[in-house]
Amino acid sequence: MTRPALEVADVVQQYGDAFLGRYGPTLSGAQHRALRAIALCRTAALGGHITQCDHCGHEEQAYNSCRNRHCPKCHGAAQATWLAAREREVLDVPYVHVVFTLPHTLSPLALQNPRVLYGLLFRTVVQTLQDIAGDPKHLGAEIGGLAVLHTWGQQLHHHPHLHCVLPAGGLAPDGTRWWIACRPHFFLPVKVLSRRFRRLFLAALEQAAHQGDLTVTGRCQDLAAPQPWQRFLGTLRQTDWIVYAKEPLQTPQHVLKYLARYTHRVAIANHRLVALENGQVTFRWKDYQRGHRLRTMTLDAVEFLRRFLLHILPRGLQRIRHFGFLANRVRQAKLAQCRMLQQQPGPGLLTGEEATRTDAETMRPAEASVVCPVCQQGYMQLVETLYPHRAARDLSVPIPMYDTS
Repeated sequence: MTRPALEVADVVQQYGDAFLGRYGPTLSGAQHRALRAIALCRTAALGGHITQCDHCGHEEQAYNSCRNRHCPKCHGAAQATWLAAREREVLDVPYVHVVFTLPHTLSPLALQNPRVLYGLLFRTVVQTLQDIAGDPKHLGAEIGGLAVLHTWGQQLHHHPHLHCVLPAGGLAPDGTRWWIACRPHFFLPVKVLSRRFRRLFLAALEQAAHQGDLTVTGRCQDLAAPQPWQRFLGTLRQTDWIVYAKEPLQTPQHVLKYLARYTHRVAIANHRLVALENGQVTFRWKDYQRGHRLRTMTLDAVEFLRRFLLHILPRGLQRIRHFGFLANRVRQAKLAQCRMLQQQPGPGLLTGEEATRTDAETMRPAEASVVCPVCQQGYMQLVETLYPHRAARDLSVPIPMYDTS
């Protein structure tokens, strides 16, 4: 794969120390680890291997990836593996895509308490969907799907929202009747979803505050007093919370394409970077308010890194979660039940040709036979392993940048 002309790693390597000098004491351990991992990704510091053609002797050197989930270079393989597993779970029914967004007023509190507020976001969104879908006035069915957390907007500002992709229907409550499908081109009323989402989230937020689970310092320190806190909640109750539902996706191929688009994204992909000059980063962004028009924005490199690191999640926080009849503990049994009710065949066993192709696609690079790019006759063979530098072996240690050569 051709390396992009400019990468986030280039910005980190050149301006990481300047960024740490200004913001280092305020960063979390996860942010330190991500910054350092991105700087070292696919460099000699992490080691690698040398391969040689068994025909012409051509040699190539490749370095190891950091495997940090926020690295723009490391999500491709994880995405492919994850999608391969989902492909055999997709039902042959229309799917819907619903987006739940937290108001910007909550951003400072969410940045101070990401584990708490993102957890509340997942729980209340799932409960909202299940409550409204389970109401006989709307659908009257048990639903299931997956939710993916994104925390960024196109300009890298903090913009937490949840993408939910789920079948446009569900199982009858008694589990014995036919599949209950939603109306054509309509899943659930977004205004009803929005109000339910707001009520559930604010109730859960009040409970978290009552239990002392929230940190309120810095920009949020005024919320420690009872009266400002109640005014804050009152403002949120008067705000319209945005819920957006897209047209149903009609085929499993569209569903998988959607999943590929949303599941393993990072805050900004390397291909969006345009230039790094005179201490400034220029990148492309999509203006959704003006017909999805592509524009460019230029930021100071340190400010660019500050915005990028707003979207580093706490260690162990799962950003992709299944719910309802697609929850991990019931998924296989419920999928079989869904297919039976719709008289759809199961995924079945792979054919010999499919199994051979799958094995080849999932084979580790060291095991695969790669044709020599020079002579096109021989195969590249592993001849030497390059071991990582001692200081780079543990990417969990938050230390400043250093030479990656």
